[in-house]
Amino acid sequence: MTLLDQALIEEASKKSGLIWVRGPEGPSRALWHVWHDGAVCVVGGGELEQPLDDLGLTDGGTATVSVRSKDKGGRLVVWPARVTELEPRGGRWETTVGELRGKRLNAPDFTTIADRWARECRVLRLEPAGAPLQKPGAMPDDPQAAVPVPTPATTRRRIPAGLPRLLFRRRREHGA
Repeated sequence: MTLLDQALIEEASKKSGLIWVRGPEGPSRALWHVWHDGAVCVVGGGELEQPLDDLGLTDGGTATVSVRSKDKGGRLVVWPARVTELEPRGGRWETTVGELRGKRLNAPDFTTIADRWARECRVLRLEPAGAPLQKPGAMPDDPQAAVPVPTPATTRRRIPAGLPRLLFRRRREHGA
């Protein structure tokens, strides 16, 4: 991997709020992260954090990380990663959790979040493990759009018959 490739991976990962991670199992998943000490670091698992279990990320395993451009929002770089699970309460775990804690917005237990992460969650490092698979000037021609996962939340239903009259009446009452 060239120095330019390393710089592209690092800068894109630092600036992007989300990355897409694909493990050996399951679909890609958007994850919040922090770039720390030469790797993307994520925390997940338990009831309150982002799910990681269905991705099949294991210590010593591999993953593929896609990073978008902060400016345009499109895919900027895709790179292979080596997964390392940090041992709770170890030295590297403590420094990584310190960085992650600052990025965890709206945590219900901000002051004791490290204790909960040590009990319930996994902290993973995704270290670059080779040259980017996709980068500017070396992108695939096909769009690579994924099929949406089926969910009942996207089912459209007919609107109630009385809704247009109700909305029209409110506008008339408020002088619109």
